[in-house]
Amino acid sequence: MSKKQSIEQFLAPKKLAIVGVSGNTKKFGYAIFKELREKGFDICPINPKLDEIDGVKVYASVIDIPDEYEKLFIVTPKSETDTIIKQAAEKGIKHVWVQQTANTKETETIAKDLNIDLIYKECIFMFAEPVQSIHKFHKAIWKFFRLLPK
Repeated sequence: MSKKQSIEQFLAPKKLAIVGVSGNTKKFGYAIFKELREKGFDICPINPKLDEIDGVKVYASVIDIPDEYEKLFIVTPKSETDTIIKQAAEKGIKHVWVQQTANTKETETIAKDLNIDLIYKECIFMFAEPVQSIHKFHKAIWKFFRLLPK
């Protein structure tokens, strides 16, 4: 499957778990949670330090989330990414997106060994419709220079 197809399949159900959601409104982990919910996504937030965020129950780990969430978005420090991918595999999640710059040198190999369809080195804001603000401009530049995934 191409990266473009993988991205489309990841976003199509508009239902995903996000590990690394933050209660701090100035952090990316909050921005991603808020914007995807505004775009109509059903989000299952994961953060062991929170009980709830904006009235939504927060789960302590990937293992704890309801089975209905089959897609996992990771927006954590690099040091946590590979452990979370292993937890996703243990949970039975086979489609994972690691936010741009959150992957390690080993992330791709670990995901491949665990038979996980991995998206990485991409910013979800450029693909979750409707693409807005600076991300819309960024996507247009990438499209012009033919840098978007195929």
